[in-house]
Amino acid sequence: MDKRKFLRTACLAALGLAGGARGAAASLLPPDPVFGRSFADLQGREQALSAYVGRPVLMNFWASWCAPCVREMPLLETLHQRHPDLALLGLAIDTRANVERFLEKIPVSYPVLLTGTQGIPLMRELGNKSGGLPFTLLFDRRGRVADSIMGELKPDDIQARLSRIL
Repeated sequence: MDKRKFLRTACLAALGLAGGARGAAASLLPPDPVFGRSFADLQGREQALSAYVGRPVLMNFWASWCAPCVREMPLLETLHQRHPDLALLGLAIDTRANVERFLEKIPVSYPVLLTGTQGIPLMRELGNKSGGLPFTLLFDRRGRVADSIMGELKPDDIQARLSRIL
């Protein structure tokens, strides 16, 4: 192998662009910056999102006043029950009082965290430029965005998307 070809192959491998090195280099990439944040749970305790890196994550931004969000809550609860390896998080762009009243009517067993108004710029950072709800992100086990869904989840569609990260 000549020097030029050797250097090109070495550079591509270092960048993770050469065949066998792709997986190894990809695993060195840091998780999405969202996992450096924390939000309060309904008991007022801060929960670090970094605790979820290492598992596939479905992160759903919602609000109690959002009709499509309300309609998809039973589906999210079903997914949470059906996929124990999946970390499902509800990030409420709402007040604690509104969320507590809502969950009395439609309880869920997955963690709900309160983002308040911080959730809107966070969604925009994560690709939801319009700030619309509901907004769902799927993260792989390394904490990197694998997929995003703007709008209400559909059962067959979300199952197919989840199969790529589970």
